[in-house]
Amino acid sequence: MSETRFKTLRDTPLEDYLTPGSPLCAGCGGQLGLRIFHKVLGRNVVFVNAAGCLTLMFVYPYAPLRSSWMYTAFASAPAGAQGIRDALDILLAKHRIEPDEDLKVVVVTGDGAAYDIGLQATSGAIQRGLDFYYFVYDNEAYGNTGFQWSSATPVGSSTTTTPSSRFSPAGSLAEKKDLFEIWRAHKPPYVATVSVAHAVDMMRKIERSMGMRGPKLFIALAPCPTGWGFDPSEAIRIAKLAVETGVWPLKEAINGETRHTYIPRALRPVEEYLKTQARFAHLFKPKKQQEIINMIQERVNEYWLRVAEAEGITIKLATEVK
Repeated sequence: MSETRFKTLRDTPLEDYLTPGSPLCAGCGGQLGLRIFHKVLGRNVVFVNAAGCLTLMFVYPYAPLRSSWMYTAFASAPAGAQGIRDALDILLAKHRIEPDEDLKVVVVTGDGAAYDIGLQATSGAIQRGLDFYYFVYDNEAYGNTGFQWSSATPVGSSTTTTPSSRFSPAGSLAEKKDLFEIWRAHKPPYVATVSVAHAVDMMRKIERSMGMRGPKLFIALAPCPTGWGFDPSEAIRIAKLAVETGVWPLKEAINGETRHTYIPRALRPVEEYLKTQARFAHLFKPKKQQEIINMIQERVNEYWLRVAEAEGITIKLATEVK
């Protein structure tokens, strides 16, 4: 890998393009992810936002970003990005703007648009080789409209449309869709997962992608205090637990070749992560659903066994509780 300017947190760019005081929830992982993303990309950015939680940042006449922002409908953000990128390329070709006036085009979506409603338009944009960044703040549900189930919702999570009940005590039993692999199958130049608790890893990945032309995906696990049910001050700790338990692997694929950028040598039990959030409370009370917890642990272990085999390393797995 090429040399990076991001070696420690001290190397985080000081200039902020996201001002304080937005109406988003305290502790919002999506807002923090966007703040880091903007710091690395710099000032010359235009964001194309699919309807979602971060749409609430802009409430007329207030604008918390020192850059351009365009709203689109849920499914339309990649089409909006295509129009902006085409317009910029025409202006550059006609010398109507200078190269230093060019803008990086960034689509910003929640998991609802990224995994579900906007996937068709996104697939088309990747296929066309659109030169854009696609930043997903994945809070694992439709957070803006009441925390309904999305295809990013993990097994065992309770949502307003998949509540824990006597008919389905575990909440949702549907598998979380693997957006990383869906994008990778399209053969874009860059795909990555990131975490706000591992900011240096995130900044390095953004930096690495800036030298590539074409579609570039970043999926950020975005802890959601309101929907997940935890104190806002715990957002970073919970994001870190997701990585340390192996629930959220940190990895990248460059031209289809995948590597993990952080591998826990000893996985912490997933139960430590699940217990921090009200959306999983039904797995522990009034009666502990050990079978479901063990199933979640087993699937995490299976994933990391494949990684260990592919990487030729040893990873100490967390054991199931009997």
